[in-house]
Amino acid sequence: MLNRASRTMEVDLIIMLGFYLSDLHQHITQLHSEQYSGQTHSASFTVYRGQGLSETDFGQLVKAKDGLLSFNNFLSTSLDREVSLAFAESNQYNPDLKGVLFQITVNTSSSSTAFASVRHVSYYQEENEILFSMHSIF
Repeated sequence: MLNRASRTMEVDLIIMLGFYLSDLHQHITQLHSEQYSGQTHSASFTVYRGQGLSETDFGQLVKAKDGLLSFNNFLSTSLDREVSLAFAESNQYNPDLKGVLFQITVNTSSSSTAFASVRHVSYYQEENEILFSMHSIF
């Protein structure tokens, strides 16, 4: 419901979820601070995101190659490429979607969006999930 509201910009639903959105953002920011504060060197790591895109969205993605990419919702990624690849491949049976695997390199010292490992609070700990707050730009 949250992803749909963000994707389609359903204002009424976004307003209803306002407290939840704020709380989740604050929690990610707190975890980010705990996990990355005190880092004195520049570190980077790679995360992956597998999802299905409509033909229109896929076309826009291809046109934006080598440009910036913005995600308006909270962005669930994984440190495990195979986990994300499975999500991308799960769209192969839907003729309206194209499975896409995003590979994103994150520089911990220059990121302007809060992100954090949520493995320790996730039901699916084996997914090694890194959750980014809303409006991430890569």
